[in-house]
Amino acid sequence: MITPTPEGHDAGPVTPVLEVRDLSVTFATDGGDVRAVRDAAFSVAPGEVVAVVGESGSGKTVTAKTVLRLLPETAEASGAVVVSGKDVLSLSGSALRQMRGSHAAMIFQEPSTALNPVYTVGWQIMEGLRAHARVAESGGRGRIGRREARRTAVETLRAVGIPDPETRVDYYPHQFSGGQKQRVVIAAALALNPGLIVADEPTTALDVTVQAEILDLLRDLRDTRGVSIVLITHNMGVVADLADRVVVMYRGEIVEQASVRELFAAPREDYTRALLEAVPHLGRNSASAGVTERPAAGQAPVVSARGLQIEFPGRLGKPPFRAVKGVDLEIRAGEVYGLVGESGSGKTTIGRAIAGLTPATGGSLTVFGHEMVGFRERAFKPLRRDIGFVFQDPAASFNPHLTIGECIAEPLLVHPAAWSRDGEPSAERSNAPSAGPGGSAVGRRISSLLDAVQLPAEYARRYPHELSGGQRQRASLARALALDPALLVADEPTSALDVSVQAKVLDLFREVQERFGFACLFISHDLAVVDHLATWVGVLYRGDLVEEGIGSRVMGAPQHDYTRRLVASLPVPDPVEQSRRRRERQVAAG
Repeated sequence: MITPTPEGHDAGPVTPVLEVRDLSVTFATDGGDVRAVRDAAFSVAPGEVVAVVGESGSGKTVTAKTVLRLLPETAEASGAVVVSGKDVLSLSGSALRQMRGSHAAMIFQEPSTALNPVYTVGWQIMEGLRAHARVAESGGRGRIGRREARRTAVETLRAVGIPDPETRVDYYPHQFSGGQKQRVVIAAALALNPGLIVADEPTTALDVTVQAEILDLLRDLRDTRGVSIVLITHNMGVVADLADRVVVMYRGEIVEQASVRELFAAPREDYTRALLEAVPHLGRNSASAGVTERPAAGQAPVVSARGLQIEFPGRLGKPPFRAVKGVDLEIRAGEVYGLVGESGSGKTTIGRAIAGLTPATGGSLTVFGHEMVGFRERAFKPLRRDIGFVFQDPAASFNPHLTIGECIAEPLLVHPAAWSRDGEPSAERSNAPSAGPGGSAVGRRISSLLDAVQLPAEYARRYPHELSGGQRQRASLARALALDPALLVADEPTSALDVSVQAKVLDLFREVQERFGFACLFISHDLAVVDHLATWVGVLYRGDLVEEGIGSRVMGAPQHDYTRRLVASLPVPDPVEQSRRRRERQVAAG
């Protein structure tokens, strides 16, 4: 077989590390069989990174899990998935366990879920080694001792950049940051020196600076160990930064395959072109383009913070933790204020304090003129109806036992007197049923809100699990808008969405904000998303506001070192440009 090298040139006959041939996967459901993957075929050469991309439901994760035969019992796979010369679909139980880890390993999307919180990370790495030793022993090979297993665990932690691995091998998962936990998961995957790693969205939940570190680590593993990588992602910037070849999937089928440079430069399929066009670019379609001064000057701000401090009490004799340290900021009527920063910078804490969900402990924070430091719930409750909140994960913020209509109706029933713009008597609202777009005032209001976020009125009768991720986020926005708020707090509302869905949600958000005219605090670690929506941007770093101003100026000519590092770490969906940016970042880092 002729397999392209990572550079895209034929290198003669090469035995692939992975070869997928005519793969089809069908799930048995109560409503009948569902074909998730249809006749997929691709290969991965030694030392090659192949990215499998596509929106939710395209079949990319199902294909990835089939490589290690991790599908549920309701799934039936046909075709062939050959790893290191062996068809995974036909392996027996013991042979399959031996293949997992030693020939192919998987890095899961959420490290906090992949790691067991009650065991040390060293124990979890060593248990994998011992489990494979037991399988090997049953085949006539020797066991691995505890000392050797511990030494291997320490060395793999050192290889992935965990500081002081001799000590931290005995740490528990909660004692590591998000990026470090992802490194630990990668270390566990590397423990048996597999030739193939399947990485399922390995950087989705990470900040851009941490994401850049993980991508550098995966690239180093490819270069120094010759590891092949199947990268499952919806982030086209990550694809441009790391991949050698790209496989594009749509509705269970592979619609296009090409080298990364060919795909980005001249995509053949309409779907691929639409996917690339949906990726937000820093500086393209910027909300602050042409803005020279801040709006609403001279008016009383909707939110004003002066020397704002937020502390969390210490536990077990430890001192309090100060998450926000003397922040000054204003959010003015009708503007979108973008707040960016890495995890732990304090941005979500500020958003929750503004909404009265986290107490402000020092300085001053006024919301609609009401002081939030030491506030009383009874005095603030009437103002809650003027604040909407869009959470990061709509699936977790909705009650799974209520329909979408009932979820949207909750604020209407809690504050029946707050939405009198349609002239309906509040008594009717307070007694109206909450389900469905019926003839009641609440029903009509729900239908109007669903229409505003471009969802059919009949979706009011569906439950949250019956909607896609993008549809749930639209419903979450409808609920936040139910009382016509003057202020909306949006906390990472698009971080878990595919690029095509994200683009639609962002366009919708922009349209709805212009239509309703609310002020908004938009919290995100994605600078390109913030640039698309916010006219004024603030940058948080370890609880301090280190820079703020018109978005195009902050991101186009950053003044603070941390802001420059954020901008430099953001992968751009252009392989040539991203390669240049990566070299510049490495030179700057020394």
